[in-house]
Amino acid sequence: MQLYQLTAPVNLYDAPTGDRLATQGATGRFLWAPSPTAERTYVQLAEDEYWGWLDAREYCHLTPAPQPYQPIARDRAYIEAVLEDVIAFCLAAQQVPHEYLWGGTVAPNYDCSGLMQASFASQGIWLPRDAYQQEAFTTPVGSPSIEETLPQLRRGDLVFFGTRDRATHVGLYLGEGQYIHSSGKEDGRNGIGIDTLYPSEDLVSIAYQRQFRGGGRIEYSYIPLG
Repeated sequence: MQLYQLTAPVNLYDAPTGDRLATQGATGRFLWAPSPTAERTYVQLAEDEYWGWLDAREYCHLTPAPQPYQPIARDRAYIEAVLEDVIAFCLAAQQVPHEYLWGGTVAPNYDCSGLMQASFASQGIWLPRDAYQQEAFTTPVGSPSIEETLPQLRRGDLVFFGTRDRATHVGLYLGEGQYIHSSGKEDGRNGIGIDTLYPSEDLVSIAYQRQFRGGGRIEYSYIPLG
């Protein structure tokens, strides 16, 4: 495997054939890949160690990395200092024409955890890729009880939703019960919107309140295990 750097965004798929995205790689990201072939190749993004299948025609967007990927450690003090910029990234992304894209981590179309990853990455903070991985990575805040959790949440925390067994959705807490997230076509807003954890008559907010799992606080940047 050789380390490359991306010169343009690429799609990684979840199978050797088909068009279902696993994730995307933004310009500048590092990627481990074997020598080019005539077919899709199994590759790994360096920053979050996420795997997927890369089309051979997208090898033109890979250039040998000029230096090894070296993650930068970020502590809670640094994270607190840039949280408003992270939030501003999400709010700006909401203003651009977009729609929800499963596997999307590159503007303008994001999925829920892709928006969280991209917003923190804009400030040099890496998170794992998927909602359940992000939940496991964060320091737990509260419980599945919204009433118990709300007083403990801070602006910039993540909030998680899903089943009793697993987080399947994530948003960024804004304060006063509100959070911003990218939700799907069938059970959400088909893109980025702001919803509430407070009692509401809004159907999307109600749907996610029923799936609430708790909050999570980001204490440091993700460092690959290598």
